[in-house]
Amino acid sequence: MSAARALRRARQAVLSCERDATTDEDTTGPRGVVFYDLPHFEDERGELTVAELNSSLPFPVVRLYMVHDVPTGGVRGNHAHRRLHQLLIGLRGSCTVLADDGQHRREFRLDTPAHGLYIPPMIWSSQYEFSADAVLLVLASTPYDPDDYIHGYGEFLELVGRS
Repeated sequence: MSAARALRRARQAVLSCERDATTDEDTTGPRGVVFYDLPHFEDERGELTVAELNSSLPFPVVRLYMVHDVPTGGVRGNHAHRRLHQLLIGLRGSCTVLADDGQHRREFRLDTPAHGLYIPPMIWSSQYEFSADAVLLVLASTPYDPDDYIHGYGEFLELVGRS
């Protein structure tokens, strides 16, 4: 399968997610999902982006992890969290994030470390269309807890009252 075809299939699979395959054009987007600007500085020496973990972020960071080397057409995420807050930062390359609150959904492109995408609890999130060199940093508010994950989109809709 060609790389372009794999990307189209991944995107279609994420967007369909048991709902119609159109993104919601409502400018408010999913509840609470916003780009969070990080202090960013440029000069002749290069660029510097700063995140002060205990004061400048929308939640205290307890854990961080990186997503990288995602195969062409690969999809990450595809779940929601009951309590976890996340900030997704594209350190290198690019990827697309679908955020869905059960009523509104929107795609966001991460292609610079100068800002992150804040994903509050109870938002369905999928990441896809990774460039070959993409590195996605995720800052998380809690340690890993398998019971915090909602893996079924139908269960997510029931929990947010949209079934």
